[in-house]
Amino acid sequence: MKDLVIIGGGPAGMSAAIAAYENGIRDILILERDEHLGGILQQCIHNGFGLHKFGEELTGPEYAWKYEKKVRELGIECKLNTMVLDLSDDKIITATNSEDGIFQIQAKAVVLAMGCRERAKGALNIAGSRPAGIYSAGTAQKFVNMKGYLPGKNVVILGSGDIGLIMARRMTLEGAKVHAVCELMPYSGGLARNIEQCLNDFEIPLKLSHTVVEIHGKDRLEGVTIAQVDEKRKPIAETREYIPCDTLLLSVGLIPENEISKAANVDISTITNGAIVDQDRQTSIEGVFACGNVLHVHDLVDFVSQEAEIAGKAAAEYIKEIQAERVLITLKTDGKIRYTVPQIITKKQDVTVYFRVSNVYKNVRITVASGDTVLLSKKKPKVAPGEMESITLKSEQLENAKKLYFSLEVM
Repeated sequence: MKDLVIIGGGPAGMSAAIAAYENGIRDILILERDEHLGGILQQCIHNGFGLHKFGEELTGPEYAWKYEKKVRELGIECKLNTMVLDLSDDKIITATNSEDGIFQIQAKAVVLAMGCRERAKGALNIAGSRPAGIYSAGTAQKFVNMKGYLPGKNVVILGSGDIGLIMARRMTLEGAKVHAVCELMPYSGGLARNIEQCLNDFEIPLKLSHTVVEIHGKDRLEGVTIAQVDEKRKPIAETREYIPCDTLLLSVGLIPENEISKAANVDISTITNGAIVDQDRQTSIEGVFACGNVLHVHDLVDFVSQEAEIAGKAAAEYIKEIQAERVLITLKTDGKIRYTVPQIITKKQDVTVYFRVSNVYKNVRITVASGDTVLLSKKKPKVAPGEMESITLKSEQLENAKKLYFSLEVM
C-alpha cells in the first residue's frame, strides 16, 4: 500500500510529487519507465525553458535537474526502468522491472503523468515506399542531441509543431541543409518565437498550406514531392514540386499517452485525447488525477509544472480526506474555442481555465457566459492554436452557475 503513486517521472510527475510532499504526504512513489528522471527534457538541449517558473532561461536538462535535485533532497522514492502495465479503477497498479519482476501496488491516490508521444508515419497517407531516412522529429532530436548521430544532410520537415521548428534549427546548426518546412494548415502549430528564432533567423522557408504527397527512393530516401493544398486540404496537382533530399522529419502532432488511463476506464476527451478533469485535475475516477501532456499537449513546460502542482496538492488533500462542498458546473465551447481544461468545475473557488482556439483569429472578444449572464469578457489582438490561452474565474462568478459557455467573436 502506498499513499500516492505517480506514473511518470518527467517534469509533471516530479512537480506533482514535490507538491504532494509540501502538502504533508510522505509515502510517495514515482514510477518511471526510462533509466533517468526528466522525461523528454533530457534530449531538449536548447534553451528557453523556465522563464515563467524560474525567471531564467534554462536548457531542458537544466530545468529537469532543478526538479530531480528537489525530489532527491526530499527523499521521494523512485523506481526507474519500471514499466506500468495496468491500472485498475480501484487504484491497483501492475508494473514490472528487472529487479522486482511483475509486482502490484495498491495506492490511495494516483497521479497520471505519462506525457505524450508523436504521431507515427504510418498514420500519414503518403504515396511511395518507406525507405530509410524518414524519422519523427523527436527521434531525430534524440539521435542528434543524445547519440551524436546526424540523420541526414538534406532535409525536408513535414509539420510546423515546436519540435519540428526546433529541429529545423538544430539540423542547420549541425551542417545539414533544411530545404523547407511544410505545414498542411494555413497557420503554424508552433510558438511565434520558434518560427522567428528557428526558421526566419536561418532563412528556412515555411510553406503553409503545403504537404508531402509522394516519397521517392527504395533503400534510402532520394526526394519528396510536395504540393499546395486547397481549403479542403486536398493537394492541388499543378502545384507539385520535387525536392531532392535524404531525410524527411515528421512533426505532425503529439498524442497524450493514455493507454493506462483507458485501462482504468478513465473518461477521455475526444478532442484532447486526454482525461476529462475538474479544476483539481481529478479524473472521472475518484482519487485518480492527471496532469501535463498526458492531459493535454502544452506549449511550455513551465505550464506543465504549474498544472502538476495543482494535481499534487489535490491528491494530498484527497489522501488526507479534506473535502469541500461539491457542485457540478460543466464547461462548453463554441468550436472556435476547441476545448477547455478543466472541462467541469466541482468546487466554488477561483478557477483558471486554460483553452486553445481552432484557428488564427485577430481582434477577438472572448466571452464566458452562464445562461444569459456574461460573467467575463476580454479582448485580444490575436489568438492562435499554437499558444495556450487562459481566463481566471472568481468564486463569486460561479455562485449560481450550472453551465459555462466559452465563445470567441471576431470583432
